[in-house]
Amino acid sequence: MDVEQKRIAAILERTRAVLDAEEHATLTGIVDTVALMQAELQCKDASLERLRRMIFGAITESSHNVLGENRDEPPTANSTNEAPTPRAKRPGHGRKAAAAYTGAEQVTVAHPDLHSGETCPGCTSGKLYAQSEPAKLVRITGMAPLSASVYACERLRCNLCGEVFTAPAPAGVGTEKYDATATSMVGLLKYGAGLPFNRIEKLQDGMGIPLPAATQWDLVQTAAKSLTPAHEELLTQAAQASVLYNDDTTMKVLQLSKAQRAAALADDPHGERTGIFTSGIVATSGGQKIALFFTGVRHAGENLAAVLARRNIDLPAPIQMCDGLSRNLPSDFDTVLASCLAHARRKHVELAESFPNEVRFVLEILREVYITDARARERGLDPARRLALHQEESQPRMEALEQWMQTQFAERKIEPNSSLGAAILYMQKRWPELTLFLRVQGAPLDNNTCERALKKAILHRKNALFYRTLAGAHVGDVFMSLIHTAELNHIEPFDYLVALQRHATALAASPADWMPWNYQATLARLTAGPDPPA
Repeated sequence: MDVEQKRIAAILERTRAVLDAEEHATLTGIVDTVALMQAELQCKDASLERLRRMIFGAITESSHNVLGENRDEPPTANSTNEAPTPRAKRPGHGRKAAAAYTGAEQVTVAHPDLHSGETCPGCTSGKLYAQSEPAKLVRITGMAPLSASVYACERLRCNLCGEVFTAPAPAGVGTEKYDATATSMVGLLKYGAGLPFNRIEKLQDGMGIPLPAATQWDLVQTAAKSLTPAHEELLTQAAQASVLYNDDTTMKVLQLSKAQRAAALADDPHGERTGIFTSGIVATSGGQKIALFFTGVRHAGENLAAVLARRNIDLPAPIQMCDGLSRNLPSDFDTVLASCLAHARRKHVELAESFPNEVRFVLEILREVYITDARARERGLDPARRLALHQEESQPRMEALEQWMQTQFAERKIEPNSSLGAAILYMQKRWPELTLFLRVQGAPLDNNTCERALKKAILHRKNALFYRTLAGAHVGDVFMSLIHTAELNHIEPFDYLVALQRHATALAASPADWMPWNYQATLARLTAGPDPPA
C-alpha cells in the first residue's frame, strides 16, 4: 500500500484513545519498522523494483514507459510552460533495401528476348530504352560461417623410373590451410558476436566443415600479433582526441596468478584488489571514433591514464565523460570532467512509483534537453552552434530544475535522507559536471556511447563466461577494439581485419595508413602501384 507518512502518523495518534500505552508502543514500533524497511529497499540495490526487473526483465527507461504516457498523445509541457516539439515518426517499414546488401554477389541479368533499341512488342511503334535502375531481387542462401574447398591435384607416376608428377594448385591457392578470411571470421564471431569457440566448433561440425576450438584459438592468437601495430596506433590516436568516454564492467580471468596481479598493482596506493574488469574507452575527435578495451585488475581511470600518457603535451586537457565513480578518473592527468546525465536520470526513474509527480517533473525537463540535442544532431550543427542552441533552449530548463531541487529541501517538501532526497543530492553534488554541455563546446550529455561499447565485453561474458588467461584477454581486447572501432566508423569489420592480415608488412611499416577510416585509400594506392616517373 502506498500511504503517506503524515497519514500513518495521524492514524497512530487516533489509536491512543483505544489502546493502552504498551499496545500503542508496540503498534508504533511495527509501523516504524515497515516504513524503515520500505525506505531501505528504495535506497539499496536490492529494492523491490530492481528485484522485479531481475525476475521479469527490464523495460526501457523512456519517459513514455516510466510515466505511463500514451505514445499517440503529445507529452505534457514542462516547467518552462513551453509545448515540447512533437517527434516525427521514423520513416521506413523495417525491411532492408537491396542497396543494403553491400557484401552480396551482384549478378546482372539481361532480358532473354528484348534488347535496347528494338521496336516495342507492345505498341509496335516505339523503341525500347534501358532503364537507369534495374528491377532488383534479393535471394539469401544458407552456408557455413567458414567454408572449405578440397583441391584434388592429380598425380602421375612413371612406371619405369617411378618419378611422380603432381598437378600444381590453382592460381591464388597458397600452401596455408587457413586463409586470412577464416581467421577474420573466427575473430568476428568470437569477439564481435560473442560466440564461444566450442559453439562455433559445433556449428561447423553440423555443416560438415570441422574446425576445432583449439585451432580457432591458435588462429586468433597468431593473428593478434600481426594486428598489434594497428591496435597500438589506435591507442596513440585515441590519446589525442578531444572527448573521451570511459567506464568498466566486471570480467573473469580463470588463471590470473598472484604474481600477475601484484605486478599490475605495483603502484597501487590502496593495497591489493580482488576484482577483474574490462574497461571501455571511446575517443571521438571530429568525425572519427575509436573504441578501446582493457581487461585486467586495473580500473577504467587507470587505463585511461595509460592512454593519456601518449597524449601530446601541447594539446589542451580533453573532455572526459564518465559516471560519478572516482575510480573512473585518471589521477595523474587533467581532464575537463563531465558527468553522465543518464545516470542521474536513472536514479529518479527507479522512484517513479513512490514519487510520481516529482519524477514526472524531472523527466519532462530532461526529455526536452535530449530533444534539443537530437535536433542539433539532425541539423548537423558544429560544436559552437550546438552549444548556442543548448544555451538558448536547455539552459532555462536546467536552471528551473536546479531551482526546483533547492526548493524541495528549503521548504522541507523532501527529506534529504529519503530515497528521492538521495537522488536530488546526487545531482546537486555533480551539477557543474552534469551541465558542462551548457558551457563547453563538444561536451556530451551522457556516457551512453561507452555503455554501448561495453556491450561487446558483456556479450562475451554472458556467452563465454570468462577468459582463461590474461594473454587470452589481451587477444580479445585487440580484436574487440579493432572490430568496434570499424563499426563506429561505418566500416565492415570483416573486410578490415582481412586487409590488415594480408598486408601485415605494410601495416607494421606505417600503421597510421591502416586505420578504419583510411585503409581503403591505402589499398587503392597499393593496387594502383607506384606513381609513374615525371
